[in-house]
Amino acid sequence: MKASLEEEYVAFVAARQLHLRRVAYAICGDWHRAEDLLQTAFTKLYLAWPRLRREGGEEAYVRTILVRANIDDHRRPWRRERSTSSPPDSAVPGTLAFEDESTLLDALRRLPDMQRRTVLLRHWLGLSVEETAAELGISAGTVKSHTSRALASLRSVLQEEPTP
Repeated sequence: MKASLEEEYVAFVAARQLHLRRVAYAICGDWHRAEDLLQTAFTKLYLAWPRLRREGGEEAYVRTILVRANIDDHRRPWRRERSTSSPPDSAVPGTLAFEDESTLLDALRRLPDMQRRTVLLRHWLGLSVEETAAELGISAGTVKSHTSRALASLRSVLQEEPTP
């Protein structure tokens, strides 16, 4: 890759990394997996950078990779839980970050995967119904129904939570 293109790539990653990390976390619900997803996305972005830089749409490309990499990760056989006779040692609970304690993120984690993805893409990232459908590979009607169900579920959960 030419030096100027590489500098543009590095600048894009530096500018958008924190935001895209939060998107990855919202998609998968685990900071460690979010880092892995983001690393996969940045690697694939690097390979496609010369083409994407000419056409635009770098951030949409990364979001698509994040969603698809998360789906792929769930399909891997080693991700399936297995019963054991003795459970592994658990980590000592530490201080949780503000984002981990957020009531909204807890409510989002309770949603089924596809509902969570549609809400995040539609309302957090501000994509249209058509853009969300294209990113998830589903129809616009399916996006609307998943979003409607998710918002109804979020409303019921958040109304149960006491407000500070």
